[in-house]
Amino acid sequence: MSRRILSSLVLGLAVTACASRERTFGDDVALLSAHAETIVLQRDDSQARVAVVPAYQGRVMTSSARGDAGTSFGWVNAELVARGPVLPQFNPLGGEDRLWIGPEAGQFGFFFPPGKPFTFEHWQTPAVIDTEAFDVVERAPDRVVFQKETRLVNWSGTAFDLKLRREVALLDDSATRSALAVPIDGLDVVAFESRNTIENRGTTPWTKATGLPSIWILSMYTPTAKTTVAIPYRQGDERALGPIVNDRYFGPIDASRLLVRDGTLFFKADGKSRGKLGLSPARALGVAGAYDAGRGVLTIVQYTVAPGVTDYVNSMWEQQAEPYSGDVINSYNDGPVDGGKPLGPFFELETSSPALALAPAETYTHVHRSFHLEGERDALDRVARAVLGVGLDAIDQAWSSTAAK
Repeated sequence: MSRRILSSLVLGLAVTACASRERTFGDDVALLSAHAETIVLQRDDSQARVAVVPAYQGRVMTSSARGDAGTSFGWVNAELVARGPVLPQFNPLGGEDRLWIGPEAGQFGFFFPPGKPFTFEHWQTPAVIDTEAFDVVERAPDRVVFQKETRLVNWSGTAFDLKLRREVALLDDSATRSALAVPIDGLDVVAFESRNTIENRGTTPWTKATGLPSIWILSMYTPTAKTTVAIPYRQGDERALGPIVNDRYFGPIDASRLLVRDGTLFFKADGKSRGKLGLSPARALGVAGAYDAGRGVLTIVQYTVAPGVTDYVNSMWEQQAEPYSGDVINSYNDGPVDGGKPLGPFFELETSSPALALAPAETYTHVHRSFHLEGERDALDRVARAVLGVGLDAIDQAWSSTAAK
């Protein structure tokens, strides 16, 4: 028996054993390291860990607030990682901070070949954000920088030459307290950010007439029956601010899964029903979260908000009358696709930059921050109230209140 076959058998047994219990950060790092270079960011004064894989477009695959034995916060597709990225349309390897380029669909989208219908059978993730490796250009114990040059062609046939630069860095306690603006005493925390820069490497400006790209960051997490996404939104008259939520991506979301109440969206993140929602720039507040009541984990996402900017790319799967009336932040809950199997299952929090009308050599940077907090419920509740504007009791009771109606 060859060493490679033996190693595969041992790894297969390890994956099977881990499937019977909650996977740890150490489990996932061992799995990832067996198949690709895996960079673990850490500092000597902390148990916070972040695992990053250059071959997977420099994405953050997972993180931990309690070292190798701690909960692995990112969703990692163990089976696909072990097999390798071989699927033709999209390889859902996982990862809680990955870089994509928007828009997805519409006449200026990048995920459908020119002229093809906007149906799942024609959906195709560009290789540069699915199967190609990014180059490591800088590296430190708590920071790594990646780079990639590529050409993308949108549905209308316009080509874009661009350069991507991506920096992933751990945040220390001081930076975390400053970003959250609330005490984190008594909590175990891992916090990190990605700084994602796009540069126009072509010879002509990018214009609205032929389509504009955007920076799109997606965070994939493990769904559970007790996980709820909570997204605060700007309240106000729909005649002035437009609809509160866009839930038309894959069809309207049932009221038993999406609740709009007093400045907060509550969205079930159980991986059992495919649906996606979004907030417009008029409604978005630069923050979103999720609470897993079963594990006692609070997740916070912050992102760059461009004041006064209203042009965001539209990713609806249709010919669009308004291609720049898109969303700033989205949440996706996985489920069966066209009556078949789910892609994961997983759930996502996604953030986007504005539509980028860049001149040659001009750049734009979008920052996406992630925080996972574990500890006493009262301390977690304090953070949720301060950052999300809603307490854990309200999140816990969202679905019981809808069931009672």
